[in-house]
Amino acid sequence: MVESNTSQKYDVLVIGGGPGGYVAAIRAAQLGLSVALVERDRLGGICLNWGCIPTKAMLHGADVAHTLSELDTYGFSSASVEFDISKLVAFSRGVSERLSGGVAYLMKKNAVDVISGTAKLVDKGVVSVEGRTYRADHVIIATGARPRSIPGVAPDGDRVWTYFDALVPNELPKSLLVIGSGAIGVEFASLYRDLGTEVTIVEMAPHIMPVEDEEISGFVRKQFEKRGITIHTGASVSAVTVGADAVEVNVQTSNGVHALTVDRVLVAAGITGNVEDLGLEAVGVEIERGAIVTDEWCRTSAFGIYAIGDVAGAPCLAHKASHEAVLCVEKLAGVPDVHPLDRDYVPGCTYARPQVASLGLTEKQCADSGRTLRVGHFDLQANGKALAIGEAEGFVKTIFDADTGELLGAHMVGPDVTEQIQGFGIARSLEATGEDLAEVVFAHPTLSEAMHESVLSALGRPLNADNSATGCNARFR
Repeated sequence: MVESNTSQKYDVLVIGGGPGGYVAAIRAAQLGLSVALVERDRLGGICLNWGCIPTKAMLHGADVAHTLSELDTYGFSSASVEFDISKLVAFSRGVSERLSGGVAYLMKKNAVDVISGTAKLVDKGVVSVEGRTYRADHVIIATGARPRSIPGVAPDGDRVWTYFDALVPNELPKSLLVIGSGAIGVEFASLYRDLGTEVTIVEMAPHIMPVEDEEISGFVRKQFEKRGITIHTGASVSAVTVGADAVEVNVQTSNGVHALTVDRVLVAAGITGNVEDLGLEAVGVEIERGAIVTDEWCRTSAFGIYAIGDVAGAPCLAHKASHEAVLCVEKLAGVPDVHPLDRDYVPGCTYARPQVASLGLTEKQCADSGRTLRVGHFDLQANGKALAIGEAEGFVKTIFDADTGELLGAHMVGPDVTEQIQGFGIARSLEATGEDLAEVVFAHPTLSEAMHESVLSALGRPLNADNSATGCNARFR
């Protein structure tokens, strides 16, 4: 840690040590620039400490619980199974600790000066940290985001949670109401349901997972309801009363007000950028709807100041932040042939049961663009590997421009789709058409064969399903 350097000068100073900030620092150091990184809390940011990573560790525990519930299907039996949520929490926290320590090692290895404290811009290229002043030719803001608040619903860390609290429960709640059904809300709803909690979801939009293709979100809703999750869409929470042992909640729906009593409430209504108290207005950085406005190279309205990741707006995803980190640094360092990021084609993944993965435009967005489309669909009920592992609920949907063959969107729901979506991302990056993808040899038996069959369906020539059946349906729009 750098503790007492007054007016030290760097080529690049990064504010925030999450997946955007620490990657920017590493790439700048690789390019021979002098680099400092300011972090007020733990290296790795929300992603490693309170987001992507610990939630996946907890969700793995939920998967184990689901597997144990189906032992008889595979010929096993067990007299009793006990569950201690504190051990699952400890496992999750241990994973985060290990990765945060790994980031600290990478900073040291790449000769990045890590400055502990809260940063504030006092002028262009001048940053104050806990009374110490640092100067830099380029300042990259990577301060991330925090849970969005809801009027009248104040998290207290006990009965009303944010995702921070949901990751470290003292006990397993008997019932949980989740406000919001984006990736965060859906993942926690799925996790706690598999652990035995009664779960209710309240979503203001007409359907859950509002950013996903409507066919995908509709399928997830049906699967959740089969699991006993209650879902209210087109609804809102109108009143919350916190008691000593429970929370009274009024849910306003089109059918009137539903009065519910639950152990805990989880506020998962999105996130907002950490733009406050950074001195942004004083140096002329434009902010819009809680996010810093940037151009395609992550430059803000103030010369020499950049913003990447969640603080620079949607999609708020760790891998988007890391990619922006690299392109931002390479552009300011003069690396040739840097390409801007097309935010429409950043893959999105939700690690619930079932998993959801998507890339590009939804079918509605494609149709609204006025293009002629080829839409392919393949149901996992016709996939041998999915049947063999007992997880054949799901499908793959692909959308192509009928005139050019361009891949416009790919939407997947089912087992391990979050590990497969990269195939469509690579195809999109290499400008592969539907015909190009049809020529690819997919190993058998694999879940990924459904990707191939969906492409073939869009082209009107599926091999392992009837194209006139709902399980494999090609259509023009």
